[in-house]
Parts: sequence; C-alpha cells; structure tokens
Amino acid sequence: MTTKSLGNPFSDKTDLRHGADCGCDGCLAGHGHDAGHAEPSMMSSEEMLERAVESAVVRSVFGHNDIGRRSFMGMLGGGTVAAALASVFPLDKAKAAILDNLGDPEKTDLNIGFVPITCATPIIMAQPMGFYERYGLNAQVIKTAGWAVARDKSLSGEYDASHMLTPMPLAMTLGAGSVATPYIMPAVENINGQAIVLSNEHMDKRDPAQWKGFTFGVPFEYSMHNFLLRYYVAEFGLDPDVDIQIRVVPPPEMVANLRAGNLDGYLSPDPFNQRAVWEGIGFIHTLTKDIWEGHPCCAFAAPLSFAEELPNTYGALLKSIIDATQYASNPANRKEISEAIAPTNYLNQPVPVIEQVLTGTYADGLGEVKQVPDRIDFDPFPWHSMGVWILTQMKRWGYIEGDVDYKGVAEQVYLAADAKKVMEDLGYEAPDVTYKSHTIMGKTFDPADPEGYVKSFAIGKG
Repeated sequence: MTTKSLGNPFSDKTDLRHGADCGCDGCLAGHGHDAGHAEPSMMSSEEMLERAVESAVVRSVFGHNDIGRRSFMGMLGGGTVAAALASVFPLDKAKAAILDNLGDPEKTDLNIGFVPITCATPIIMAQPMGFYERYGLNAQVIKTAGWAVARDKSLSGEYDASHMLTPMPLAMTLGAGSVATPYIMPAVENINGQAIVLSNEHMDKRDPAQWKGFTFGVPFEYSMHNFLLRYYVAEFGLDPDVDIQIRVVPPPEMVANLRAGNLDGYLSPDPFNQRAVWEGIGFIHTLTKDIWEGHPCCAFAAPLSFAEELPNTYGALLKSIIDATQYASNPANRKEISEAIAPTNYLNQPVPVIEQVLTGTYADGLGEVKQVPDRIDFDPFPWHSMGVWILTQMKRWGYIEGDVDYKGVAEQVYLAADAKKVMEDLGYEAPDVTYKSHTIMGKTFDPADPEGYVKSFAIGKG
C-alpha cells in the first residue's frame, strides 16, 4: 500500500506521490515533506484533516498530475494559487464542516486488550508511540493471556475494544463458541506473520504426509492459524480431525509445550516461532505467507454497541489504529517499533527476536539466514472476500452449520466502508472494491461462489 503525502500541496518542493523514485527535496533529505511545513507525524488530527482537504482539492484541480502541479506552483507561487483557489472554492468552510462533524470523543479513558504477539504491533505501539494521544484518547493497552480471555473480557465490557483474530468477530456475531453478540471489525492489523514450527526432533519429517499422529498447537479455534493448518495438512491428504491432534494453546505457552514434548509442532503467531529457533528447540517449516500470500491474521474489533453509543470515540480510536498500522507498514520504522513493543508490559521479548520477525531477516533453525521482508506486513483494509473465505472454512470444518449468508455476515462485521473513509481522511490510499479472488496453495478462491468452494474439497465436514 502506498502512502499519499500530507505535505503542503501549494509547495513546488513537495511531491504528493512519494513513490519509490520520488525526487522532491523532502524525500531526498530523508523525509517526505517540505522543510518549511509541519511533518504529518507531528500534526494534530485536525491539522491532518485540514491538510487532507487541501490536498484532495488541489489534486482534483490538476487532474492528479503532480508534475504539472509543481510546475504551476513554481511559476505563480503557492500563496497566489491558494488565494485564487479560495476565491472559487470555499476551502475554509469545507475544512470547518468536516471538523464540526467530528466532535470530541465521548469517552477518552479506554481499556484495550491485546495478546502479546507481533500481530498486535499497531495496537501495542500506539500507546508508547503516542498514536492514541494524538487523537485525544487516554488508552491503556492491557496484556491478556489468550483469546478466550480477550473474548470474554470484551463481552463483559471490561475491555472497550480488543485485539482479536480475524475469525473471532464473525464467530461472536454468529454465536459460534459464545453467546451471539453483534461485533464489528473495522480494521485488520497484520497480514502474513505466522509460521508452522516443528520440534528439532522432526527435522527428518519435512513432508506433511509423515505427520500422522502428530500433535499441533494453535492459539484458538476461531483463528486463521487453525484454519490454515487444517487447509495445509488436508492438501497433503491428512484429515486434521483424524490423522493429527490439534490443541488450543495460548501463544506464550507454545515454546514451553514444544520443549516439554507436549507438541510436535504448532502454527502460531510470532514472536513464538522465532523464539523456538532462538531457544534452539524448533525450526521454521514454512511461513504462512507461502500458504496464502497476504492472508489476514489479527484485527481491531469491538462490540457494535461501542460504535453506536460512542461514535466519536470509535472514530478517534479507529484513526489511531489505522494511523499506527500505516506507520508499521513502512519497513524503515520496524527497528524503532521493535524497541517500543519489546518491554515487559508489552511483548516481553528480546529486541533481536522481534526485529527478526518485523524486518524479515531471520534464522530459520535449519542453518540458514533468510531474507523475507514481507514475512509480516501491516494493512488495515478489511476485505469482505477474506471474511467470506473464513466463513467457508468455518463451514468446511463444522464450526457453523446450515445455510450461511456469507456475503451478508462478512459485510455486517467487516466494516470496509469505515476503514476506507478513515484511510482516505488521513491521506492514505484505499481500495475501491471490497471483494477480490485469493489464491491459497495454488487454488483460486472465488468469493462469488462460497458454497461451491466448500463442496470442492475432498476432506472436510461441510
């Protein structure tokens, strides 16, 4: 995902595209803005929205031709152009109208649950790096042992919002595994970022067909980890409900269970995959990005009632999360982020372990150092098609039964319109569509035919 500049649109020294070959003074100096104006990361939310309005209007006038815009600004001067534009378009009124519609957060003191994994990076880093404060919130992120606890504390109201796995708000809305409660997921946290780890005792068993009788850990039943592990072994002819055992193990307990011999392997979030290598007890069999490139994993979720009763607070929180997610998507920021989220009250992991995950330069436990920059990435857009795929796997493996309104449920829970609006308000690009095909282990998933997809598999219950 590319980031649109929030630099001064009336300056001929600012390239609003900021692509890989950007030659503006700011980018050549190592920062994407005109030196005479505030850096976007230091702006208040109001200043950022005002700049976004100015940028949108100027882009439209110049037909999104940034070379033409810069040339014109250089000839006439930005001040002259701004005055001329203001005479025909009420910029100040447009900015004021947007700000008036926002309102102050109804509630500023928030409790946000998180499970200590790198997938939660945006939610965690938003506290020590000031993203919540930027949008007027005093949010406390609270470490939680596992997702059953996170779910229950969210349902009880102890948490205002929470880090969740992308299948969880779908399951909670449908009443799968809990009392049916309408939940929303307006933003994905991370894509990719998981791995299958095997004990060092199984270095000679790299073919999944050899895994009959193995016991694997996953962090939760309603998780991408569970569904990707099931999908993976089934493609090699194993029935995950017959040929292997799958146990729910909280992520912080994965390594200890592998060491004790309680697990032969696990499909887990990081940093616990890398921690097994660090401890010398396991190796990375495969990254989940090699099963499904760009798959979703974790998300920001909340009860629907939170957004309905506290709309301004919800909006400010969503801006905080999306802004932090976009910051995390820049590889240049990953080492800084690793240090911010390493302390005891967050991930409680050595900084080098986190850096290996976030930078993609890591030891695989098999004697090689890998270079995989997108081992984990961060993209907030909640594709409806991803929600439909998750529902197909819930149906395939018997977690939900009967007729399923795949499209209706995905669109009710995954609030793509909210994500798109906030992304564009903050100056980021967002997709114009919410459905696309996905390829998982070479097989194309067409979201237009979910039931046909479920029935296409030889192994499954659906």
